[in-house]
Amino acid sequence: MNEVFLLMGSNRGDRENFMGLALEMIEKMAGRVCAKSFLYETDPWGFDDPVPFLNQVVEVDTSLTPQELLDQLLTIEVRLGRIRPFDGCGCSVPSVASAVKEPGNEAAPVYSGRTIDLDILFYGQRLVFSDSLMIPHPRLHERKFTLIPLEEIAPLFIHPVLKRTVSALLRECRDQSKVLKFSKQDLRF
Repeated sequence: MNEVFLLMGSNRGDRENFMGLALEMIEKMAGRVCAKSFLYETDPWGFDDPVPFLNQVVEVDTSLTPQELLDQLLTIEVRLGRIRPFDGCGCSVPSVASAVKEPGNEAAPVYSGRTIDLDILFYGQRLVFSDSLMIPHPRLHERKFTLIPLEEIAPLFIHPVLKRTVSALLRECRDQSKVLKFSKQDLRF
């Protein structure tokens, strides 16, 4: 089995319901959920939208390969009404070189509201760089809405590229976005 961390997010429709349904489907289609953070409410990152996101990080034990896991997650997204304006992993990083922070080398991601978003953050210590998938997620260290729930369940996990713990990445993160525990914590799935 492989230790995998996923980020779930929703800001369309019945957000809590979509998060719960996604969690159930992950259990059935991807692997055993062995840890989960609280739900967090966050402002949209990278685009303007009046509806905040609910986010949660889950740890999954899976026997699926990274590509098989991605395929299952994309299937879950489609079944829950997600419409992607583009193909691929959504990280908008066309090559490994574009992950390097240099002037003029910024990716232009296309972000929008969604019923559900499922991202693979880590797949153990494996590195995957393909046209459809990048692991670790190339921007997880820049986003408090990812790092705060991730630190809740895996503070000492070491990023295989940056060689820093999740706690260290959170302390160093420059993102000023608000990330608040969702007030309906009885909905922790």
